[in-house]
Amino acid sequence: METRPYGSWPSPIGADLAAAHDGQPEYVGYVGVEAWWTEPRPEEGGRRALVRRRPDGREESVLPAPWNVRSRVIEYGGRPWAAAERPEGPLLVFVDFADQRLYVYEPDAPGAEPRPLTPLSWVGGGLRWADPSLHLDRGEVWCVLEEFTGDGPADVRRVIAAVPLDGSAAQDRAAVRELSDDRHRFVTGPRLSPDGTRAAWLAWDHPRMPWDGTEILLADVAADGTIGDAVPVAGGPEESIPQVEWAADGRLLFASDRSGWWNLYRAGPDGRGATPLCPRDEEFAGPLWKIGLRWFAPLDSGLFAVVHGAGATSLGVLDPETGEVVDTAGPWTEWAPTVAVHDTRVLGVAAGPRSAGEVVELDTGTGHARVIGAAHDDPVDPAYYPEPQIRTFTGPDGRDIHAHVYPPRHPGHVAPANELPPYVVWAHGGPTGRAPLVLDLEIAYFTSRGIGVAEVNYGGSTGHGREYRNRLREQWGVVDVEDCAAVALALADEGTADRDRLAIRGGSAGGWTAAASLTSNDVYACGTIIYPVLDLAGWVSGGTHDFESQYLESLIGPLADVPGRYEERSPLEHADRITAPFLLLQGLDDVICPPAQCERFLARMQGRRVPHAYIAFEGEGHGFRRADTMIRALESELSLYAQVFGLDVPGIPLLELTK
Repeated sequence: METRPYGSWPSPIGADLAAAHDGQPEYVGYVGVEAWWTEPRPEEGGRRALVRRRPDGREESVLPAPWNVRSRVIEYGGRPWAAAERPEGPLLVFVDFADQRLYVYEPDAPGAEPRPLTPLSWVGGGLRWADPSLHLDRGEVWCVLEEFTGDGPADVRRVIAAVPLDGSAAQDRAAVRELSDDRHRFVTGPRLSPDGTRAAWLAWDHPRMPWDGTEILLADVAADGTIGDAVPVAGGPEESIPQVEWAADGRLLFASDRSGWWNLYRAGPDGRGATPLCPRDEEFAGPLWKIGLRWFAPLDSGLFAVVHGAGATSLGVLDPETGEVVDTAGPWTEWAPTVAVHDTRVLGVAAGPRSAGEVVELDTGTGHARVIGAAHDDPVDPAYYPEPQIRTFTGPDGRDIHAHVYPPRHPGHVAPANELPPYVVWAHGGPTGRAPLVLDLEIAYFTSRGIGVAEVNYGGSTGHGREYRNRLREQWGVVDVEDCAAVALALADEGTADRDRLAIRGGSAGGWTAAASLTSNDVYACGTIIYPVLDLAGWVSGGTHDFESQYLESLIGPLADVPGRYEERSPLEHADRITAPFLLLQGLDDVICPPAQCERFLARMQGRRVPHAYIAFEGEGHGFRRADTMIRALESELSLYAQVFGLDVPGIPLLELTK
């Protein structure tokens, strides 16, 4: 072992390697016996490719570049594809990111090309589609339609719609059949009962977010495909239902947090008489950040495939008659909210501390699970990967704070005995979300060089019940900031981290927490702020997209009641308090956290002589997807820490800090 200071250890994990392995598969499904899914291609401009696994095990892209299978409904998107097996081959319907039109494609037909099913609209953000379901017997695809009616982010309506598969609506908006009215601001894709006589879907309205309160709507479906008046049968303002499905016997299935945890319930065909199937203090669902996420699926046998857990998640098979769950054996600690079933097989996406997201198939007949797609292949010796510690810290008022701590780790280097390592606290986005316990080469990029990372699932994070989630109600910018600081200081007090070399970083809502931390305390020597929320007043006055435009009603409080709190909490209003160097990273195409916020923030910093850097990336939105962007962002972040912490990091471009 060679002795070198923390932060100066040579590492084979470069920014290019981390960028190449960013993201994971999503939106799995079966098409006949084949498994299909989407996966990221950072080296192809960040597009999402649709991949199929042939019966002989070959993986191939269904569509060549530049086709990008990705929806922009509610900006965060939703399930962008559906396909059905026919004697002549699969029929695919998908959303292309470039124009957001719905296309139909027969990938096995010689010379076939994708054909548009929906028209373009030049009004506002146009027409967008998500969560499609094919109904070949009706000649239609049912999905969520998001239609902009003006140029403002709030000029939008959402309905359940049926699009004809014959292409007659490709140039004719009137040929799209609306199945629901637009009295609800948000809806999810409808689920048709096994006998075709009922449809169920979810709906909610401002100012609620879907993890606050949603309703199941149930409507009769006539023989001609028209849907009758929808009536609410479950849910409400204080009950979150993120998924609804039908069992094979016609009973209604849904996940609800009415007990304080997202548990599974089964009701009659009319939605009445719901009973819990497996009442536990753990989650069987999660926050509905995208339309069409699936945490459970009914099997033909009457059993259910379920993603569940408290903190970490497992894939299990639930017997609804006994409440028993048998979990899948394997090295995975995180299962994504995407599940599909076919006969006795279950398809999902799983990852663990030693593997990134993989497509995993479980045979419920044998209990055997195997990786069948996007298989993890160690790009470097796993000895360079961090070893996570699952920790629970004590915060203000004695509250628990859940975190993952990743100490520096290197197979060939140690630090001098009298030196403590620098640490970076990572604040996750959302803020209603969490940091999963999985291999992340961005974390390894730092830990393999001798910089520790602590991911904090601060109060408000999901995975620990509604009470923990509700800690952030009207406390955003307080609880998250306090919890991150408590973890950082605890690591310093116990001798794990160097008190003088602590940093904070985060993106989106995590960028807010990073910025709010730098304006409210002196815990951190520097910070990295990535596509952040900085200006609460600008956010509520049309400065963001419709989905989150009233999120602050619960995170901060009703604007009409507590207007002063919006100014008091905004980092923009307290830029004069920042004394620590910082790096600000922003996508210029970001409509969720627009670059104008960063520009106003930087204007407040002028003349204050605080070292900082601002890098804006053309062609990037909310969440960086291009390899070159991710490389520059990571190297710039490391350069910031090197300069502030006094680290010798060779081979990294110097980040120029201005004053």
